[in-house]
Amino acid sequence: MATAAEAQAMRHAVALAARGLGHTSPNPVVGCVILDAGGRVVGEGWHQRAGGPHAEVHALRAAGERARGGTAVVTLEPCDHTGRTGPCSQALVAAGIARVHYAVADPTAQAKGGAATLAAAGVEVDAGLLAEEAEAVNEPWLTAMRRGRPFVLWKFAATLDGRSAAADGTSRWITSAESRADVHRLRAEADAVVVGSGTLRADDPHLAVRDREGATQPLRVVVDTGATVKPGARVLDDAAPTLIAVAEDAGIAHLPRRPGVETVRLPRAETGLRIPALLAELHGRGVRSVLLEGGPTLAGAFLAAGAVDKVVGYLAPVLLGAGPAALADAGITTIAQALRLETADVTRLGPDLRVTAVPIAVPVAVPAPLAEEN
Repeated sequence: MATAAEAQAMRHAVALAARGLGHTSPNPVVGCVILDAGGRVVGEGWHQRAGGPHAEVHALRAAGERARGGTAVVTLEPCDHTGRTGPCSQALVAAGIARVHYAVADPTAQAKGGAATLAAAGVEVDAGLLAEEAEAVNEPWLTAMRRGRPFVLWKFAATLDGRSAAADGTSRWITSAESRADVHRLRAEADAVVVGSGTLRADDPHLAVRDREGATQPLRVVVDTGATVKPGARVLDDAAPTLIAVAEDAGIAHLPRRPGVETVRLPRAETGLRIPALLAELHGRGVRSVLLEGGPTLAGAFLAAGAVDKVVGYLAPVLLGAGPAALADAGITTIAQALRLETADVTRLGPDLRVTAVPIAVPVAVPAPLAEEN
């Protein structure tokens, strides 16, 4: 059983881990707190960037000799492999740590096993302390590791009657300055921001992060089946890298060629590109979290592919009565097929409401085993 001090240390470790959001991919965000033998905090740290020291190493350096005989509280099972840095399990053993509390087991074949290594060295190991909170802060990375594709958060802005633009196509500004600032937070936490060619033509979005000090710019991804991107598009500037995804048979000779802009060919779907192929391409590039900012058509394609893990809707107290809906065809033809969501949070941002929801998992029926013949 964890002590009150250890539980409090884990809550702080989760908060520390959150500081790494948007900076550590393709690695997880991790926080660690070191308590001395008397239960006092003597060191803390978080994984700050991929290739840099892990959370445990930062915390152990801060603690120094005070770590000997103490407890390490960490949000993710300490890694047990040597990559760009050494195994954290061995670092904890070398520091003389007597006990380790970790919240979530590492799901990767490469890095898991730290708990077993620690236990074999005589360290007392406990798992599961505040697991739900630690899972939440590391949700994108854990989802990517477990599903083999990036975590996808679909963000949209709409009026109360569900319109994403007016009948004449104008859409700036449906939501408030507070909501738009919050979108930049989402961008700063994502590895890639994805839009479709329709949104590019209608809004000419920039997609880079603004007004977030120290933010790592996400990869800007344009799903452009027919290779229609114009040379003057704002998404092609040097503020952040850009990937243009086109169909395998699209002509690309006219596409702009400049530093920081790449083009990738992907297989077609009935309409647009195959979403699983797009996500596989991004995963192979180290993208673990995607912010889907595309318009209603691209959002419908992602939903039809079962590739939306969370929805954030910014709802403005505005009525239009006409104009495009926030979501187009998602392959749903009857109410029985509706994608049901569970509301996780409702927050007021200026005059708007930000609603966060996640798809409700539908249990899969498992057929009863056949009776054996005698």
